[in-house]
Amino acid sequence: MVEARRNAKVNLKTRMSVLMKNDLAARPAASVAQDIANGVVSSEDYVRACLDRISSAEPQVRAFAHLDAVHALDQARARDVHRQQGGALGPLHGVPVAIKDIIDTSDYPTEYGSPIFAGRQPRHDATIVARLRAAGAVIIGKTVTTEFAYYSPGPTRNPHDPERTPGGSSSGSAAAVAAQMVPLSIGSQTNGSIIRPASYCGVYALKPSHGLVSRSGALELSRILDHLGPFARNLQDLALIVETLVGYDPQDEDTRPMAVPAYRLALADKLATAPRIAFVRTPNWPKADEATREAFERLARDLGDACVAFDLPADYAQAWTIIRTLMVVDMGHRFGPIADRHGDAVSKVMRDLIDEGRAVTAMRYLTALDQRRTLATALAPLFSQFDAILTPPATGVAPLGHGSTGDPSFCSLWTLFGLPAMSLPLLQGEGGLPLGVQLVGGRGADAALFRTAQWLVDQVAPR
Repeated sequence: MVEARRNAKVNLKTRMSVLMKNDLAARPAASVAQDIANGVVSSEDYVRACLDRISSAEPQVRAFAHLDAVHALDQARARDVHRQQGGALGPLHGVPVAIKDIIDTSDYPTEYGSPIFAGRQPRHDATIVARLRAAGAVIIGKTVTTEFAYYSPGPTRNPHDPERTPGGSSSGSAAAVAAQMVPLSIGSQTNGSIIRPASYCGVYALKPSHGLVSRSGALELSRILDHLGPFARNLQDLALIVETLVGYDPQDEDTRPMAVPAYRLALADKLATAPRIAFVRTPNWPKADEATREAFERLARDLGDACVAFDLPADYAQAWTIIRTLMVVDMGHRFGPIADRHGDAVSKVMRDLIDEGRAVTAMRYLTALDQRRTLATALAPLFSQFDAILTPPATGVAPLGHGSTGDPSFCSLWTLFGLPAMSLPLLQGEGGLPLGVQLVGGRGADAALFRTAQWLVDQVAPR
C-alpha cells in the first residue's frame, strides 16, 4: 500500500511536470519572464517546454532552418545559474527567441535561405541578437526564410492548414510563434515580409518605423526599405521585445540617438477618448477578395464614429511602381554578382528580378526616390488628423499551395514610407482561418501605435 501511494505520487508529479511544460510553451513571454525572475520556474523549464513543442510540431510546420536543443538548454542553464548567483536580470531573462536566418548569429549558421551559403558561420552577432542576449534571451534557433528574403518559398507550412502558405519571407518566424514553438521571434520586411505572414499565421507583429531598429548584421536587400521586427502572441510580449530591440547603433546609419520609448507603459495608458482611425482602402482595394472587403467594411462600421473612411489622392497609385523600382535596383545591385557566379543555384524568380533591376536607368531610379519623398511628405499631415490608419494586411487568408508566399501589395505603401505597421489577429476568414488587421502609424510614433492597437484589441473580439 505504501509503495502504491509512493508510485501514485511519483506518477502524479510526472504528469504535473508534463502539464507544466506544455502550459509553459503556450504562456506569454512577459509572465514567464517574471516567474523566472522570481524563481517560480526556470529558464531550463521554459526552453525545454518549447523544445518539446518543437519536437511535436516541427515535422509538419518545418519552421526551423537550424536548431540545437543541447545548445539551447546550455544557454538556459547558464541563465538560471546567473539568476541563482544574484546577477542582474534583463527583461527577457531566460526567454527563448527564434531568429530569421538572414540575421547573423555567432553560434548558429546564417545561410540566407540559399544553398550557396550552406554552412556559413558568422563570427559575430547582429546588433539585435547582441541586444537580445544582453536582455537575457535564449537564442533557441534560426527560422526558415525564403531565398534571400525574396519570393522563392522555403519548406515552412502554415500551422493552421499545412496546405496553405505561411507567407514570406519571414515564414518560419511567423509559423514558429503561431505553432507555440516559441513565444517570440524576429523577422524582416522589405515589402510585406513581416505583416503578411503574421496575418496568414494569426499572430501579432510589428514592422517598426524605418531606422528604429538596427539592421547591422542582417542581410541587406535595400537600405531604404529594409526593416527588422518581432512576432509575438499578444501585444504585451510584442512591446516587451521591442523595448529591447530599439536604439541607436553607429553601425546602422539610419538609426538615431534617442531615448527608448516605454512601449509597455503605452499599452497600459487607457485612452480617455476613442482614437481617430482612418479606414484607408488604398488603390489596391479591388485585389482583396470579397470576404476580406466585407470583413473590413463591417469592422469600420462597428467602430462607429472612431473610424472614418479616407481615400488617398490619385497620385498614390504610383507608389507600387515606385517601390518595385527601388527594390529591383537595390536587390539587383546586391545579388547580381552572386547570381553571375552561381548561375542556376540562384532561383529563376531571383534571377528575373536581377535582370529587371539591371534594366532600370539611373534617371528612373533617382526619379523614384524623389517621388517617394514627395508622397511621404504629403501623407505626413494625415497623422495630425488621425491616430492610425486601418487597412488589410493581405488580400485575404493564406492562399492554398506552396509555390507562392502571397501578395504583399497591402503592405507596400507603408514600407515605402518607413511607417510603423502592426498586424493584429482580430478577424477570421474562410474556414475560420486567421485574417489580420493592419494598423499603421505616423513615422516615429510607434509607442502611440501600441496605444491605439490596445484600444482596438479591447474593442474587437476575434470574429
